[in-house]
Amino acid sequence: MNGKPVFTVPAKTVVNFESGFKEKLLCDGPTFSAGDNCCYSCSFCYVPAQMRKRRPWMAQHGVPAGAGHMDVVVRRADAVGTVRRQLLAHPEAERRVRKVIYGSPLVDVAGNMELVRETVEICKAILELTDWDIRLLSKSHLLPKVAQALHAADPAASYGHGHSYKARVVYGVSTGTLDDRLAKAFEQGTPLVSKRIESLRWLQDSGYRTFAMVCPSLPQADYDQFAHDMATALRYDRCEHVWAEVINVRGDSFTDTHAALVAGGFAEDAARLKVVSEDRQAWEDYARATFLAHAAVVPQGKLRFLQYVTNATRPWWEGQKQSSAVVLGHAPQKDNQQKDMQL
Repeated sequence: MNGKPVFTVPAKTVVNFESGFKEKLLCDGPTFSAGDNCCYSCSFCYVPAQMRKRRPWMAQHGVPAGAGHMDVVVRRADAVGTVRRQLLAHPEAERRVRKVIYGSPLVDVAGNMELVRETVEICKAILELTDWDIRLLSKSHLLPKVAQALHAADPAASYGHGHSYKARVVYGVSTGTLDDRLAKAFEQGTPLVSKRIESLRWLQDSGYRTFAMVCPSLPQADYDQFAHDMATALRYDRCEHVWAEVINVRGDSFTDTHAALVAGGFAEDAARLKVVSEDRQAWEDYARATFLAHAAVVPQGKLRFLQYVTNATRPWWEGQKQSSAVVLGHAPQKDNQQKDMQL
């Protein structure tokens, strides 16, 4: 799949009813992941760190001992059927409470057309068996295919009805840069950023609910210009919310991203990243500069800037909550994202 060998493994769960992603305001607790390893290969991804904890399980299921995140795709068997079984076993009273489920913490929901079709079927099950809204995030340009398929499957005669599929799904694309070449250096296998933006604009122009995810963004030469350009390209006025985040320490994220930037010919970007990776205060300054630049251009009430803090930095970030800083624990690799790995 996308040039990688695929391993399909038995799974007890696809839906996580109480995920740590609630803390990030991406959902009200529930998430779904139809796989464990993505068809893309992003240097900043946190999944490699999770994989190291699962080597025994991977070996038992046929994944080569030396395989890393960038080498394989791991999918969960009968993901659609598992979602239906999980939802039907969940108390109906809880399924009928309006909330948001997020897909996907672990793998891209629209990495290719096969995954698009799987995501559509999962969404149909959620829309049928619950009153939840769905938030879908992708680094692909194929989310319009998901939207069109759900449109065709919607039993509601009028999209003006509050419970129609169109009213219950929010679509977002993720990118930390507007430069196609730069993104290609550290997001191997993903569609061009320009194509993602085209897909987001198509969704907006077609009346679908959208959000923006500016993540992860590198240290910038001009933070204000970066934030302004993002706002213009992603059309924040048409987004319900704007999430943003700098690159965090997750496994070898800094080392791998630096190497990818150097290999891609982006020496200045690599140099800026190296500085913040080697100096805690420089990393903090980079995070604050990114946040303040976004806060100046994102419409009031829409920004949700995700920031992991330490005891020393927490007071400053707590003081920025009124400006939409989302203060998170200091160890991202230890939060409830791990729950989404359970099978």
